[in-house]
Amino acid sequence: MKLPLSYYSNQDVLFLAKNLLGKVLFTDIDGDITGGIIVETEAYFGIQDKASHAYGGRRTNRTEILYSHGGLSYVYLCYGIHHLFNIVTSVENEPNAVLIRAVEPLIGKEIMEARRKMPAAKAAISSGPGSAAKALGIDLTFNKKELTGDEIWIEDQGFQYNDDEIIASPRIGVAYAQEDALLPWRFFVKGNKYVSKPNKI
Repeated sequence: MKLPLSYYSNQDVLFLAKNLLGKVLFTDIDGDITGGIIVETEAYFGIQDKASHAYGGRRTNRTEILYSHGGLSYVYLCYGIHHLFNIVTSVENEPNAVLIRAVEPLIGKEIMEARRKMPAAKAAISSGPGSAAKALGIDLTFNKKELTGDEIWIEDQGFQYNDDEIIASPRIGVAYAQEDALLPWRFFVKGNKYVSKPNKI
């Protein structure tokens, strides 16, 4: 069942980042459907989070989407190479977001294998945000899409992790965020091989 728009309007981005673990992220590109179980996320808490693109109320053409209502995709290019897929959450003018850092291949594995030129059994296929997006075929054309539509969506298929199976740790690659870089706002499934390195606490 597709997650409804109301799911994404939750103002507690930490709850969502943790709750999204086990949900299945799907894309449909010209009839090629691929899906992966979300196993690693990071929360970005709007204007007060120094690691957020919206810190201090910053608004640019690129980040304007963050100020929309929850349930939209925010895709941007990192280092000019990797597409990173984020879920806009909360309500209008509260620019919270969850970055999807890793998925475990579930549906359309052979399509993912062709996109990544490696077997689905290899963790690197969808480990890390750039790899996860590439495996699912997500690029800039997916920016600003409704997550209740037919191109990209998330389903609850009953995969659930208990609190003792989830690790909270500092986010990766946000050293510029000073003290906010230390916040334990990265969530991942303990022992899942598709979680990006360092897969440590």
